[in-house]
Amino acid sequence: MKFKSILPLFIITLCFQSDALSREGPYFSVEENYRVQAVDIPMRDGIKLRTHIYIPLDQTEPHAILMNRTPYSIWPYNENAMKPNIGPSMDLARRGYIFVYQDVRGRFMSEGRFVNMRPYNDEGINENTDTYDTIEWLLENLPNHNGNVGLWGISYPGFYVSMGIINSHPAIKAASPQAPIADWYWDDVHHNGAFSLQLSFTFLYPFGQKRENLTTRWPSGFDFNTNDKYKFFKELGPLKHVNKYYFRNKIPFWNEIQKHPNYDEFWQKRNILPHLKNINCAVLTVGGFFDAEDLYGVLATYTAIEDQNPGISNRIVMGPWSHGAWARELGDSLGDASFGSNTSTYYQENIEFPFFEAHLYGDGKGVFPEAVMFETGKNQWREFEQWPPSQRKPKRYYLQQDHTLSTHQTASIDGFVEYVSKPSNPVPYTTENQARWGRKFMAEDQRFLADRKDVLVFTTEALSEDLTVAGPIAASLWVSTSRDAADWIVKIIDVQPKEKGSKEESGPQIMVRWEILRGRFRNSFSKPEAFIPDKPTHINIKLLDVMHTFKKGHKVMVQIQSSFFPFFDRNPQTYVDNIFNANRWSFKKATHKVYTNTKLPSNIEFGVMETD
Repeated sequence: MKFKSILPLFIITLCFQSDALSREGPYFSVEENYRVQAVDIPMRDGIKLRTHIYIPLDQTEPHAILMNRTPYSIWPYNENAMKPNIGPSMDLARRGYIFVYQDVRGRFMSEGRFVNMRPYNDEGINENTDTYDTIEWLLENLPNHNGNVGLWGISYPGFYVSMGIINSHPAIKAASPQAPIADWYWDDVHHNGAFSLQLSFTFLYPFGQKRENLTTRWPSGFDFNTNDKYKFFKELGPLKHVNKYYFRNKIPFWNEIQKHPNYDEFWQKRNILPHLKNINCAVLTVGGFFDAEDLYGVLATYTAIEDQNPGISNRIVMGPWSHGAWARELGDSLGDASFGSNTSTYYQENIEFPFFEAHLYGDGKGVFPEAVMFETGKNQWREFEQWPPSQRKPKRYYLQQDHTLSTHQTASIDGFVEYVSKPSNPVPYTTENQARWGRKFMAEDQRFLADRKDVLVFTTEALSEDLTVAGPIAASLWVSTSRDAADWIVKIIDVQPKEKGSKEESGPQIMVRWEILRGRFRNSFSKPEAFIPDKPTHINIKLLDVMHTFKKGHKVMVQIQSSFFPFFDRNPQTYVDNIFNANRWSFKKATHKVYTNTKLPSNIEFGVMETD
């Protein structure tokens, strides 16, 4: 299948915007219960933003306003045409809200110039002022509203929610940034300095094309002519070939990425986190533990709001979801993991609906937990007074020379394990060999890598009791490379017991968490530095939060590798000032070592909780 033929589905379901999940329940028709009004709302500088307003036909009571601002189109644009599903959930649509959808500045039918992750500033025009001006217009021009406004959005629209609540408009009573982008150097585009090749390439080709005029249409997507993503990106060669052979310098933001491989001012000013202040509404930040795109943004947004806005109602919910799945899927499984119930339905009915209802139709009072987390492994919802939980205690597992994991430090004086990493044969990150980036890999069975010699494996004995881990995971590794550049990927895996009669050497090996570090950024993301060949070097890799129980009889496995392709680009393993300028001859095989001795004790530290 050619990529262009699946573009509309890609944009609607994977490009960070979803309308309400249509699931079983009482019959409900948007057309039979709402009318739609299209308006061009003027901003303070005269620019007009195209806005679609869904107004309930039932006008027996004043209605609250729920607004979604998006760069992904407020389709459909035909006069009186309506979305088949509206709002964060159909429960909220049935309740009766005024739903407002808006094309952000410079996108589709809104005037002005679009800027990716437009930086916040205290003066001038930005996404914060556009949100404020839109609310002012709505309050003045819409009949039969109750004066209360809520904001919600997933991914990029989640970023617009976060921007919209800085110095909150008095009418905003509730906001839900869901999988919000916070800083594209850690969300989507990079992870700890490593470039997200497949995601950025696939997403930016249609999204990053410059708009010449107002339009209701998406640009054509890139035609891969194959579903074999691994082969395509491998044959692509160095990153410089993207512009040479395909993009032809026509994707402005790709060109900016090329110019700024380090965490410099370009990226720093697009970091929204320091600006999340003077928020005066209730906030519910939502994310998925298996979100390959914006897991960092969820956790960082919640923490920044918590730290910089004491006294407000600030909550977080995390489920066993991929990117935005709580709004478009049942949430009963992902990849090779099963969660035992329809977790999206639970979230919509028991968390999201009561949140908006309490703050937009009620007085906001009630008993709401600070953090609601889905505990994978045991497949149950948990409530906490803070996140990460205060009850967690550190527990370290040391990597051993015999490829075991132990809570006891090794007695070896000079132990290490090594492997050869070849850019010509990078480790695949998934078995989902398709053009767009995968999502099931976040909970995928890792046995497909069993024969790889460039993946180190360390495993505990079968656990004698349940092991519940919560919050971030810290990998403290002593490493070296025979060359002067390398990436390091750490994966945490739940190894299940073999089924009776199985001929497999192991039961399913379900990935729980992973993270990458581009080694040049081990000391600073702004000032990269080469490795000294064969010199033992300490690196720290923070793996983002989990809530998982390794059950009795299971094993904890750690895998370490140096490629995760093509989700991330290949490290040439030869140091170059800008990896986007690397040549074919820069890519060299290298021998990497992980040290496992008393002087250089590589280990993984969990935050462990008592099991229920």
